[in-house]
Amino acid sequence: MKRTDYISWDEYFMGIALFSAQRSKDNSTQVGACIVNSEKKIVSVGYNGMPTGCIDDEMPWERTGECSLDTKYPFVCHAELNAILNSSMHGVNGATLYVTLFPCNECAKAIIQCGIKKVVYLENKYADTESVKASVMMLEKCGVAVEEYKKSGREITLSL
Repeated sequence: MKRTDYISWDEYFMGIALFSAQRSKDNSTQVGACIVNSEKKIVSVGYNGMPTGCIDDEMPWERTGECSLDTKYPFVCHAELNAILNSSMHGVNGATLYVTLFPCNECAKAIIQCGIKKVVYLENKYADTESVKASVMMLEKCGVAVEEYKKSGREITLSL
């Protein structure tokens, strides 16, 4: 008899996104993303971090500074964009993106442009920002389904 207490597909893919977030070196926000095709196969993963080739120790990681160049914001690549860029060997058209934080407007543009059709997010802590409001507007107008991840009551834990 097979076991019945296995995790759902949503729990599995959000778990991969959460696990990917643990690679982030950001000291305030760690975000992970997992792109899944219609056959429930993982196409790509990503996390927020500096672009390839930038030495992390030489880049700013702060949220505030004397000018924007003293902060992480002009430099960090978001998890969603990294997942899209990491998928260059596979198509993401029609795929679902699982992400731990609701996408900003810049990531929404990339999501729409590459043909992702559904976003499942864990948290939307910046819902009141113009960036997220613009993201919601674009995703809606372009027919990308957006769904808040529904916790099953069992905590996703990772043991190594």
